Amino acid sequence: MLLHVVGLALLLTTPDEAGRLATGTAIGVGLTAYTLGLRHAFDADHIAAIDNTTRKLMSDGRPTISVGFWFSLGHSTVVLGLVVLLALGVNAVAGPLANEDSALQQFTGVFGTTVSGLFLYAIAAMNIVLLVSTWRTYRRATSAAGDEILQTTGAPPRGPMSKVFGKPMNAIRTPGQMYPLGVLFGFGFDTATEVGLLVLATTNAVAGVPWYSLLALPILFAAGMSLLDTADGAVMRYAYGWAFAAPARKLGYNLTITGLSVVIALVVGTTQLLAMTGDRFHLAGWPWEFASSIDLNAVGFGIVGLLVIVWVVALATSRRALRRRLAADQVTNRRMRRRVDVET
Repeated sequence: MLLHVVGLALLLTTPDEAGRLATGTAIGVGLTAYTLGLRHAFDADHIAAIDNTTRKLMSDGRPTISVGFWFSLGHSTVVLGLVVLLALGVNAVAGPLANEDSALQQFTGVFGTTVSGLFLYAIAAMNIVLLVSTWRTYRRATSAAGDEILQTTGAPPRGPMSKVFGKPMNAIRTPGQMYPLGVLFGFGFDTATEVGLLVLATTNAVAGVPWYSLLALPILFAAGMSLLDTADGAVMRYAYGWAFAAPARKLGYNLTITGLSVVIALVVGTTQLLAMTGDRFHLAGWPWEFASSIDLNAVGFGIVGLLVIVWVVALATSRRALRRRLAADQVTNRRMRRRVDVET
């Protein structure tokens, strides 16, 4: 809310050449920056990082509701820093930002993509430990009593994999630790380039705007991205929490959604690294060109839709099964009452 209020306030103080405030051009530019933030929140690497971190923190019994917020805030910090430099007249960054072949673009593109891909691999490996633990509990479900299932499902994962990934898993303890990770993701300059070019293209059209009005662009961008990234983290928190509420009855769902999160993280991380490697070394052929052709933003929308569908289907199936159990219990109770009446 604060980002929305501050960004809108700065935008509405933008004067035009005649001294009037908030011209149509300025408002249009601000809305464009806000829309870019909304769009970028659905990038597949954002979704995979937020969803997998939420799953990991929930398994540790830690708060997760702000995972998406801190991640998007860190990502937006890079964009804000670039626009501050441009607003203060540091034009040395303007050329490299506008030129995709510049050394700055090449370095940051490799750095940001590598950080993103490796983190997705790491968080997927951590969740594989949880997946194995859930699978073992699922297999015991046919022979264990309900109470025993509840106890074993809530227990921390054990075994060789948990020993290998124990320290990395314990490294992520709070949602606030997603902020520096978001900063590192932001150095990929995929979104920073869009906003930087937006500022450069519109400064001449909105001539004479003060530097503080230009800051409305990255702040509105951050407002849009944090809104949807926070919403994604909240949705996944409730999606995972629904399984945690009654693990004995929802082991299959828990197994499915955790497995999907792991697969998504591995696929998105691999796609990013393949596309970056192919572009950096000018490689031709199926894996490199195929990875480069994938629109990760569209993939992000698909991931969110898929996870929500799985949750809704599981919820509907669970409610249907509950109604059937209640109906069966009612039939059993009626039969018992009749028997009691007959015996009486």
